[in-house]
Amino acid sequence: MKNLSKAIWALALSAMMVPVSAAAECADQPGACKIEAGSYELQLPMQSDSPAPVVIFLHGYGGNGKSALISEHIAGPILRRGYAVIAPNALRRDGSGPRAWNFHPDFRTGRDEYEFIRAVLADAAANHNLDTSRVLLSGFSIGGSMTAYIACETPGFFHAYAPVGGNVWRPHPLSCAAPVKMFHTHGWTDSTVPLEGRVVGSGFTQGDVFHALGIWRQSNRCDQPRANVFSQTGMFMRRAWTNCAPGSALEFALFPGGHTVPEGWADMALDWFEKHVPPVTN
Repeated sequence: MKNLSKAIWALALSAMMVPVSAAAECADQPGACKIEAGSYELQLPMQSDSPAPVVIFLHGYGGNGKSALISEHIAGPILRRGYAVIAPNALRRDGSGPRAWNFHPDFRTGRDEYEFIRAVLADAAANHNLDTSRVLLSGFSIGGSMTAYIACETPGFFHAYAPVGGNVWRPHPLSCAAPVKMFHTHGWTDSTVPLEGRVVGSGFTQGDVFHALGIWRQSNRCDQPRANVFSQTGMFMRRAWTNCAPGSALEFALFPGGHTVPEGWADMALDWFEKHVPPVTN
């Protein structure tokens, strides 16, 4: 476990993608929202009579939920489009260290992150007007890895998944439980979590994003290894696999940058989400 902590520490600088405020918010109340297993931050869109769909965003190593809420590249576009943003807080390593998700399947101890994140959504929905039939789980860096493992192991937890700069680690999963809706975004020059992965500690190696895409293609029962749809959104070069299992979706976007959540990502991800998880009409 000590070696894993050292390995994850290599990601610490990447968590500072946006300034982190000491303040926290629970909708319009000061302080973080609290449940038995931990805490989360919540921001609601402008007042609306309709329940708000939800984006749950998992922060990177050493960050916190507030870092997503104060990011104009993350929460800003999401809120403007009428979504609520829920940003759970990872626990501190050894009780006082940097916050980190318990994401790696070979070294999970302590809090059950899966149940914690579900409990966060249940608590937020019990207290606010949220549309829990339209929930996108996303995250950055190891928050992206946490997102990917939830999608792989329990794909029915949420309706779609959109990790940024992080996916499954080595040893890669042999398979995933069922088809999913997955949209992975990554920086071409990311040196913190390179596309091919890297060794970050004794025995700990990040995953290969291209190999991960193969796992998602297999899980989604796509008919070909190659993508069959290519597009560009601003600086994002996109490729999608559409000849796959009914109800699944798989897309990959590259941008010419490093380890960050880039400007334009939120709108692109929500356009994809709304295409594949449209609102229910009466």
